[in-house]
Amino acid sequence: MPDKKSGKPTAAVEVVMVDRSATTRRPNFPRMTGASVHVSLAGEIGLRIVRGDYPPGTILPNEAKWSEVFDVSRSAVREAIKMLMAKGLLSSRPKIGSWVEPKERWNLLDRDVLGWYAASPDRESFLRAVQELRHMIEPEATALAAERRTDEQMNAISQALHDMDQATSLQQRTESDARFHIAILRASGNDLLVPLGVLIESALNHLFAHVTREEDNLRYALKLHENIEKSIRLQRPNMARNAVRKALANTDDIIARWSR
Repeated sequence: MPDKKSGKPTAAVEVVMVDRSATTRRPNFPRMTGASVHVSLAGEIGLRIVRGDYPPGTILPNEAKWSEVFDVSRSAVREAIKMLMAKGLLSSRPKIGSWVEPKERWNLLDRDVLGWYAASPDRESFLRAVQELRHMIEPEATALAAERRTDEQMNAISQALHDMDQATSLQQRTESDARFHIAILRASGNDLLVPLGVLIESALNHLFAHVTREEDNLRYALKLHENIEKSIRLQRPNMARNAVRKALANTDDIIARWSR
């Protein structure tokens, strides 16, 4: 990674050579067209970074190379690089180019970055990491919601539960499930917890996109969510904590079965 003052790569960081295959256009890769070409390009490069094609410290190909690989304009490449810089994945300097930043600088609460993570070969580790965070945050957040929720917030939680029950597809069910947990974070009264909802939403969407849930499991999961809703409605914090822990344990079991 280049030094901030001199603009030259520091001696402490090894510059990683780019694998030629990583900058080769796949034969069946569709040509990017339309006004959002740079968005599609940022998605393709971002996914390659997150899945490890370009490790931290790698100097990426220049604009001309990306333009050739994806058959897009250089302006589209520039806009894509700017997007990835805004997400913390890249830095750039004139005469040096763009390089991949250390993982700790990536914005892991960005929806796109989360999506790339969940689509990477290491998605099981990602899901387990999200679950660990949920175990640390959600029981207490739900207890706070039981103490602080307003009638309007309670209605949002109850409506999400109702939508889970009435869903006619797994996608609808998962979307309602995520909305249920996000509504609880909002009802906690702590604004710092709300952004974590994007983690829960991403984890649920990508987990259940790869897992076929059986009818018995769906009914059991709904019952667990009903217990959470009831504890918040009755304003019983301890009951709320325990109900969430049981629901999280059920998700842990699903991940464990999926990974076998």
